Amino acid sequence: MPSAYVFPGQGSQFVGMGRELAQLRPVVKGYFKRADEALGFSLSDLCWHGPEADLSDTVNTQPAIFTHSVAMFHMVEMSGEVEAPAFMAGHSLGELSALCAAGALTFEDGLKLARRRGELMKTAGEQHPGSMAAIIGLDREALQAVCDEASSQHTPGVVIANDNSPGQIVISGGKEAVSAASALAKAKGARRALPLPVSIASHSPLMAGIQADFARAVADTTFTTANIPVVANTSARPITHPDDIRAELVAQLTSPVRWVESVQFMHAQCVTDFVELGPKDVLCGLIKRTIDGASTRAIG
Repeated sequence: MPSAYVFPGQGSQFVGMGRELAQLRPVVKGYFKRADEALGFSLSDLCWHGPEADLSDTVNTQPAIFTHSVAMFHMVEMSGEVEAPAFMAGHSLGELSALCAAGALTFEDGLKLARRRGELMKTAGEQHPGSMAAIIGLDREALQAVCDEASSQHTPGVVIANDNSPGQIVISGGKEAVSAASALAKAKGARRALPLPVSIASHSPLMAGIQADFARAVADTTFTTANIPVVANTSARPITHPDDIRAELVAQLTSPVRWVESVQFMHAQCVTDFVELGPKDVLCGLIKRTIDGASTRAIG
């Protein structure tokens, strides 16, 4: 049966990520060394020894997870232990990892885009602070109505940011709107509304101010046709052409991550085996809650 490789986004980082594998596998150590050289500072030391506060700063988190994920891909590729996938997909930042693994851009170019994405998102969070919350136990249609109601009362408003799995959806936007939507969601039957420890309203209109700058960075990056289709966050459909990749990376900043639909699309193409390449196993859990009987494996 065909398989898919999936790559995580922010939240999967932890101090020590990749350290043990770098000691055991030269290919992993090599990618961290390339990252250090390309960025001009020791990203590897930050990943392996912290401090955690610096690793969790989005300007470092994004290139750190990208580096780890791509290193895991090449480790797996060299081992020959896992069959070549029919599709790849990445959650938010993970889309850059997936595109690099699919051969659409070089490691160094992907790393620089991850760093630039982190810098711009941090700037957006400073200029237009927002918040995010995970809503547990409310379906998408009901939550959309909640977001619409909260947005009619507060500016900036709130939107669905990550449709992660059935019963787990993340909302994002202005602090007051997110708070109001969280209260409304619980009143409508949500089991929990958990504020996330962020001040950046990812995948919401509050990111619009940085889109032009990121679009310039994307335009300055060389892309080639992906060797393996990457299921895009914004459409939940596969892309391979450089023009589609560029448009996707820019649109993704303000668009929701349609992860449930992405996983369902791959499953509809007979994919039942999902391999997560990154520091943790967050996506494995989401996939198991989305597809009954899915086989998942986390490497890294």
